Amino acid sequence: MIPFNNPVRVDKEKEYVQSVIESGIARGDAKFCKKCSAWIEEKTSTNRALLTSSCTHALELAAILSDIKPGDEVIMPSFTFCSTANAFALRGAEIVFVDIRPDTMNIDENKIEEAITEKTKAIVPVHYAGVSCEMDTIMDIAGRHNLLVVEDAAQGVMSTYKGKALGAIGDFGCYSFHETKNYSMGEGGALLVNRDELSGRAEIVREKGTNRAQFLRGQVDKYSWVDIGSSYLPSEFSAAYLYAQLEMAEEINSDRLKSWELYYNLLKPLADGELIELPYVPDECKHNAHMFYIKVKDIEERTKLIAYLKKNGVIALFHYVPLHSAVAGRKYGRFSREDVYTTRESNRLLRLPMWYGLGEEQIVNIVEFVRDFLLHSDK
Repeated sequence: MIPFNNPVRVDKEKEYVQSVIESGIARGDAKFCKKCSAWIEEKTSTNRALLTSSCTHALELAAILSDIKPGDEVIMPSFTFCSTANAFALRGAEIVFVDIRPDTMNIDENKIEEAITEKTKAIVPVHYAGVSCEMDTIMDIAGRHNLLVVEDAAQGVMSTYKGKALGAIGDFGCYSFHETKNYSMGEGGALLVNRDELSGRAEIVREKGTNRAQFLRGQVDKYSWVDIGSSYLPSEFSAAYLYAQLEMAEEINSDRLKSWELYYNLLKPLADGELIELPYVPDECKHNAHMFYIKVKDIEERTKLIAYLKKNGVIALFHYVPLHSAVAGRKYGRFSREDVYTTRESNRLLRLPMWYGLGEEQIVNIVEFVRDFLLHSDK
């Protein structure tokens, strides 16, 4: 059996977690939390990165810091995970879904402006599969309309747009370190704060609305409740587990890119024969091989291919059911204009196994099964 995902593991996780046990300090924002934050800041050229207990919590932090209130509107794609919308719906915002581009599966930057109203407060681009949205256009629109930009870069660690790290372009960026991501702490994330004037408040909101961090630095003689907030800190155990992988980030990234390229090259004849479509990466984007997907003819063919692969020991998955078609999506949001591509393209997309250490022989076998199904099986 070839699983869809095999959570990344390296040599030093046990050693670092054991050191936390021996230190007796397992709270958040201790040694390894700070090391992870410093790594992100250096890698992304961001002034402030705050480790969180999930990307969901990073998004919720961003929504609070964006001062989202009931009646505000927030623009985002419908092809994303529910956390992207939940973070803003929890603040009382109405979610305005915009259609995607069929080539990258990212929000169509040319359809954002027509979705803006006097109630719009923020744009939330989602960098699907670690491939950047068209951020120059999005930032230009946001600047002209005085809107905030919150990058959902859950899948984008180590990816760039025109040389800039994803998550470090908008006002805020949100990373995920879930076990399905390129670098994992089981459950975890990070908030990148790209506006210096909000850095201090971000620290407070993340610490349950207290100025505890200032107290620990000796800046105040006692700490107290000074703002709204919640407990968004991960434990030191989680951070230690993650830091072992961040130390090997380049090696992990290189390995995944090698697997991605092998998939692409082996599957290209099927794409040339118009039996499938392969991922598209614009020239200005450098991706991180977070996933490898193909697009087949329609949902019926995809369903049969998933079953065929499973029968042959390969676990492949579809992805998001568009949020605007979900019960909560209809309750808390609306779709701007026409859904031309979101539903159609999501119904065609199939994700193949991808993880650090995936073997070349395994990829060759997976591609053979895909080829056999498309060329020889009775569909």
